[in-house]
Amino acid sequence: MQVTINTISEVEHEAEFEMSGEELQPHFEKAYEKFRPKAEIRGFRKGKVPLPMIKQMYGEAIEHDALDDIANEVYQKTMEERHINPIGRPSMTDMDFRRKEHFRFKIKYEVKPEIVLQKYKGVPVEKPVHTVTDAEVDAEIQQLLRSNSTTVDAQEVADTEYVVTADVQELDEAGSPLIGKKTPNARFYLADESLTGEIKTALANAQTGGIYRVTLESQHEDHAHKNFLEFTVNRIQKVELPPFDEALVKKVTADKVSSPEEFRNDIRTDLERYWTGQADARVNDGLANELVRLHEFPVPETLVDAFQDSFVEEIKNRSKDKKLPKGFDEEKFRAENRAYAVWQAKWMLLKERIAEEEKLTVTDEDIAALVEAEATRIGIDKNRLMEYYRKSSAATERILSGKIMAMLKANARITETTSPNEEKRPQ
Repeated sequence: MQVTINTISEVEHEAEFEMSGEELQPHFEKAYEKFRPKAEIRGFRKGKVPLPMIKQMYGEAIEHDALDDIANEVYQKTMEERHINPIGRPSMTDMDFRRKEHFRFKIKYEVKPEIVLQKYKGVPVEKPVHTVTDAEVDAEIQQLLRSNSTTVDAQEVADTEYVVTADVQELDEAGSPLIGKKTPNARFYLADESLTGEIKTALANAQTGGIYRVTLESQHEDHAHKNFLEFTVNRIQKVELPPFDEALVKKVTADKVSSPEEFRNDIRTDLERYWTGQADARVNDGLANELVRLHEFPVPETLVDAFQDSFVEEIKNRSKDKKLPKGFDEEKFRAENRAYAVWQAKWMLLKERIAEEEKLTVTDEDIAALVEAEATRIGIDKNRLMEYYRKSSAATERILSGKIMAMLKANARITETTSPNEEKRPQ
């Protein structure tokens, strides 16, 4: 058998095969035997038809049907013998079969690129440092108080701790109502930071039954657009915040904490943990982006498609029926996210190459450490979780990624920067 490997690109190869009639015959003999139990010929019991008769009556058809299996078997064996590791599904690009003479075929497949590592140690990266302030802690407590507040009806607004319920009517520039553009009983909490200043100002001294107009201006690319709104106040409610005391702390912590001061310290610790996590994530992202930028190499389409498939699956998993939303343009979504899929594929290949260079692997000790950290939280017996994680590619990938990032950060040139004061933790 003749085999020729052609390099189409760094990640795409094509194997040409040529088998003689003699080389094909053993494969065909297996195909005849496989067909024999199904053969039905008058005068013979099913499965008892002599092979010569099967060859005479069905041989040509059996041989043609067997060609795909033969090509796949020969291809797989050749890849193993030559220590070639294709990725994705191979595709047959050409086939020429002449009975009792030859079988020629070509199979195209993808491989991972050869990556020559550039500088991956000593990479400069910034780490934002955020100092938690008393004001942030107070803001968290204020949010807690609001989520445990009560309301009483009022006739007018006196400060920001009020909820105004109003019918909102859109108007044209002349002040006339736009048909079909009315929202009844919209609620506005005046202390809500996301509420626009124009609305807060208009309703700052609102009274039940009052009518107030607001002009909102928004920017759309190269032009400004104005919206004219009219608020007819139906109801005003005073928000009454509970005291930040022992009773409230016990309530929100299910009696785990009773002291307001201890609870305040817990909030500060939680905020510090959050910002530390944010800083670590920024360092990780910075290192990944810089390393991908430093390394230029082609990415197999198989990997790009796999990441795009995972993006689509993520969209499906967000819905209750595990289906794409009605009207979802999958083709457009894939096109818009292709660059990110390519980036993800490059980063995955880079991590594999770095792990190989650094001889980083996942050991039983690594898995045991993960089990120790997660068993109680997940609520699974440690032995069962250990057995599961040993077989889980996702778990080993997570551990290995962590070891790679730890090595990269240990060797990076990290510069600490002060995060912007306006940066806040999402509520």
